[in-house]
Amino acid sequence: MRFLPLLALLVSPFVSALTLDDLQQRFTGQPVVRAHFDQTRTIKDLPQPLRSQGQMLIARDQGLLWDQTAPFPMQLLLDDKRMVQTINGQPPQTITADNNPQMFQFNHLLRALFRADRKVLEQNFRVDFTDAGEGRWSLRLTPITTPLDKIFATIDLAGNAYLERITLNDKQGDRTDITLSQHQLTPTQLTDDERQRFAAQ
Repeated sequence: MRFLPLLALLVSPFVSALTLDDLQQRFTGQPVVRAHFDQTRTIKDLPQPLRSQGQMLIARDQGLLWDQTAPFPMQLLLDDKRMVQTINGQPPQTITADNNPQMFQFNHLLRALFRADRKVLEQNFRVDFTDAGEGRWSLRLTPITTPLDKIFATIDLAGNAYLERITLNDKQGDRTDITLSQHQLTPTQLTDDERQRFAAQ
């Protein structure tokens, strides 16, 4: 009987701390993630925070769709080549690396955040990753490159199986909190409508 604890130790998998590499691998295994978002922007000079909500889609090979439904319609598409924003049915505005390199860099960064892309994150931030136990984690990013270090003080991410919270603390003392919920991994392929949106010029 005295050998049973040793036997259990040998056959049980070793419990190791969650790492950023584990997180990136976890997110890489999710080809398409759809979720609801609630966003609260707290601005120093405004008495009330600005709130918005809508639906988000992150597709590993295509990019990011951000569909705000309230307080007014706004659609945002991010991929490797462009950032397209449409507000309240107005003609879309397209930003590329040629016409706005700083904004395009931020576009690239946003996708890296949602994918926990370690290479991109470590190029632009000091990365402090914390295993919070039971699969939960948090990640604090402190900018080390310009212009990010002129815009943000820190960017905090947290979640479990999915990215659940993003907090952007900017150098002006303003703060943006984004909560993601109702995550869905199916269908694992883009719908025809989603595919057309990424293909649109």
